[in-house]
Amino acid sequence: MNVILFGPPGAGKGTQAQFIVEHFGIPQISTGDMLRAAVKAQSPLGVAAKSIMDAGGLVSDEIVLGLVKERISESDCRDGFILDGFPRTTPQADALTSLLGGLGKHIDHVISLDVDSAEIVQRLSGRRTCPSCGKGYHVAYDAPKVAGICDACGSALIQRNDDRVETVQNRLDVYREQTSPLKEYFEQRGLMRHIDGNGTIQDIQGQICSLLKGSAGDRP
Repeated sequence: MNVILFGPPGAGKGTQAQFIVEHFGIPQISTGDMLRAAVKAQSPLGVAAKSIMDAGGLVSDEIVLGLVKERISESDCRDGFILDGFPRTTPQADALTSLLGGLGKHIDHVISLDVDSAEIVQRLSGRRTCPSCGKGYHVAYDAPKVAGICDACGSALIQRNDDRVETVQNRLDVYREQTSPLKEYFEQRGLMRHIDGNGTIQDIQGQICSLLKGSAGDRP
């Protein structure tokens, strides 16, 4: 079972990806993680990628696809994988389709965690962090005992710039612009599956299980 996972910032994509990894026994593949691992291992692709990044350039699709090919050819991907952060463009999606075809593989599902923009803004803009001890809070879901004060060390809590309303809305705009063509691409191929990401973690996991159990068999 080979899956591509989409989700806007704050949708809980990381949580649900980890659930799929644990429940269905397939690895999560992140292009960022692959790049770092290849650079650390000093593989030919890693050396090429490092020289480009050191010069301030963007790693080419050819290199990224080479890393993807290497990774999904490993033994732990025999029964499937979750691709996270790739593809990002329709040319990358075309190249991925060709790459998988050459390996006798294909994408089974493209999962989109759909969450209302207002809910995303509430989730992210409500986050507060202690600058002293690093403990995190949420003004609505996990508030400190005294508003604005860390329970653990008594420091004043802060809101990160990334969690400010205007920043969150901008991140959502960028996400929609980037993913809209890809979603249409996979819709046309009958691969797009929409999951309602507005419920509880358990509700969302139940939807994912119902979707994927036909591909991999449900696991207790």
